[in-house]
Amino acid sequence: MTIALWLVPVAGGLAVLLPWWPPTARRMLLVAIAAAHAAMTLAAWVSRPGPMFGGWIALDSPGLLFLTVTSALFLAAAIYGYGYLGREAARRHRPDFLTGVPFANQPDAVFVAGLLLFLGFMTLVTLSQHLGLLWAAVEATTLSSAPLIYFHRQKRALEAAWKYLIISSVGIALALLGTMFLSVAASASGESSLVVDDLLARATRLDAEWLKPAFILILVGYGTKMGLAPLHTWLPDAHSEAPSLVSALLSGALLNTAFLGILRVAGICSAAGLGEFTSDLLIVFAVLSMGVAAVFVLRQPDYKRMLAYSSVEHMGILAFGVGIGGLATYGAMLHAITHSMAKGLLFLVAGNILAAYRTKAAQAVTGLLQTLPASGLLWTAGFLAIIGTPPFGTFSSELLVLKGGLDQGRWVLSAVYLALLATIFVGMASAALHMIQGRSTLPAGPSRRESILAIAPPAALGLAVLMLGLYVPGHLNTVLQESAAMFGASR
Repeated sequence: MTIALWLVPVAGGLAVLLPWWPPTARRMLLVAIAAAHAAMTLAAWVSRPGPMFGGWIALDSPGLLFLTVTSALFLAAAIYGYGYLGREAARRHRPDFLTGVPFANQPDAVFVAGLLLFLGFMTLVTLSQHLGLLWAAVEATTLSSAPLIYFHRQKRALEAAWKYLIISSVGIALALLGTMFLSVAASASGESSLVVDDLLARATRLDAEWLKPAFILILVGYGTKMGLAPLHTWLPDAHSEAPSLVSALLSGALLNTAFLGILRVAGICSAAGLGEFTSDLLIVFAVLSMGVAAVFVLRQPDYKRMLAYSSVEHMGILAFGVGIGGLATYGAMLHAITHSMAKGLLFLVAGNILAAYRTKAAQAVTGLLQTLPASGLLWTAGFLAIIGTPPFGTFSSELLVLKGGLDQGRWVLSAVYLALLATIFVGMASAALHMIQGRSTLPAGPSRRESILAIAPPAALGLAVLMLGLYVPGHLNTVLQESAAMFGASR
């Protein structure tokens, strides 16, 4: 089953490129593979598969946690995408920016294939216990997701896709150099294996002089993909120009996979006695990310870019929690789930808003509750969730991160954390509430009925983040605790 988790979506992604698939069949296959992947992920909770290929492939607690988030979010995006691609079919007379030729039926094949390959390689990241294989899987997520950003075949979309490719490739090159440094550090112990369990077993014998620069390079490299400031510059453009379901996956799933790469190496460094060193670096990047997000969220005119900068903020919260350690690490693990669900909800609803209003300018959207009642309600719920309002799960996870800081006497850092959260709350509230309230700017016309495929997926994500604020299931709590313990929660 472990092999099937990543092989099925990859095989499906290659298969849909064959020319005889009608568009509807491609979309049905997308949903079917997403559902099958979710079912296999659920089965892994019942019976955890054992390691394979000499320990290179294994599903440990953090891998299972991030795999579940990825699978659940992808299923919601796939169901939403079925209706989205159907709506886009009517607009395929638009010319390709590069060729000037209408792009007819081809984007369905490329888009669905890209989505399935993206799922397969994100899954491989969660399963990879060998740091070289993990690096290759992270690089593959870049290559498979870049065409998705260019789906609309417009100049700004092409620019965003190239920016994403170039900046991510620079980051992944640094991560590769860091992985090489880590291999040199490991060779001091008599072996050069890059399997995580082997490195943890020999952690005290690793060469610290090589391990420190290895972590710095990996933090900067994967931090670029994760969206940590000042390495985040690809993220606002890509999220703004990509289709909304792709933005949901980039923000809610892709960033987590890069975070997992950082966590793997941070756990090794902590076991090697460099916990304070890694903690300080993570906190620096965390505060910087939250600070940059606070500056750019204030008076942000584009609501999709606002959500992108919100992702930079929340990646900062994850790094902050792991950097603080203790209870805050548990809070960061929980926050990885709640942020993904809330941000997936918001990006999918943003797609509904964009389809109705034909603009990404927040000031041009008013009367959302009047024009699109269901989407307006979900947008309101998503806004309350993403800013950490009770009883949503984001409130619980952000509170746990804060309490972890206070428990360790980090009063100044905790105050900075709260101040930045408050600033971002003000910035997002000014835009979101303007969109929700008032009279609609759209001309009067027939009632706009919202498709169940456009409403049910974000509604399910909203219910998930609400439930996690009220109750964390026992099995999930155990996996969260195990994940936190692996990444130096006892610091």
